[in-house]
Amino acid sequence: MLRAFLTLVFIAAVASAIWLAWALALPVQPEGARFVLLRPGWSSRHIANELQAAGVIHSARGFLLMHYALGNTLKAGEYKFDAPATARQVHDRLVRGDVYFRSVVIPEGYNLYDIAAAVEQAGLGRRQDFLQAASGDLFLIRDLDPSATSLEGYLFPDTYQFTRTESMHDLVAAMVRRFRQEAEQAGMQGDFHRLVTMASIVEKETAVPEERPIVASVYYNRLRRGMVLGADPSVIYAALLAGRYQGAIHRSDLQLDSPYNTYKYAGLPPRPISNPGRASLLAALHPAETDFFYFVSDGNGHHRFARTLDEHQRNVAAYRRAAAAAAR
Repeated sequence: MLRAFLTLVFIAAVASAIWLAWALALPVQPEGARFVLLRPGWSSRHIANELQAAGVIHSARGFLLMHYALGNTLKAGEYKFDAPATARQVHDRLVRGDVYFRSVVIPEGYNLYDIAAAVEQAGLGRRQDFLQAASGDLFLIRDLDPSATSLEGYLFPDTYQFTRTESMHDLVAAMVRRFRQEAEQAGMQGDFHRLVTMASIVEKETAVPEERPIVASVYYNRLRRGMVLGADPSVIYAALLAGRYQGAIHRSDLQLDSPYNTYKYAGLPPRPISNPGRASLLAALHPAETDFFYFVSDGNGHHRFARTLDEHQRNVAAYRRAAAAAAR
């Protein structure tokens, strides 16, 4: 009887050792890249079950036994598993907090809707939730722009690294912090609403850095003379808000009854129309000193500037001839 009992104990011990070796020492090869999101506040048991369900570890029970033996804290976050790993290696990653960051690239000139789409495409959440945060978290810029109705203009263009455990409020706050850093370095002060709105138009008008102060001077000259700005990007923004923009400006868009239609209403639009970069902010802050009132594309990525309407019309005619020649 004793021998039989000892034999059973030995067999059980061997079986347990084999099971532990399988559960903990044998690497798991995920089928492709696996992303596992571990929420803050989850118990160790819940985390182990999620890892097993994702095919990252062999056994949740074995993982828990090892975890209790080691006595470390597992960190919440999203983790990417795309290479063979043992349970101990997985455990070590969770202890280190080796979380997966998702990149969101915000080019200069993106508006709220562009940024919301980029955030959704990065897998960080719904587009509508981002727009809600960008319209609701106005306390982030209340000291800079008390009249703001959204964060448009204050979400600084950059490449951001976010995790899926961060909220939409965290995302917009990070972008506003970047704006504040750039504004401080640029020496911005005074009427932020006016400066950022002007910079947002300049940003959309030209991608050529050296032209931006000149473009800003044109619009400031028009404002001083009481002329309409006649800024195409603001008309596009008006059409976008109305849900009618289809990739080009139509004659009917120039008659659209919108405060953003700067062909119809004098002065700056009521708020920024994009999120400008540093060069455009500096151009709005330090425009060139010119007597230009008009400009038109030269067809090669730059612009021709004019002092009079006659000169401008000649530049427009030259542009049309070049465009017609290029189309042949």
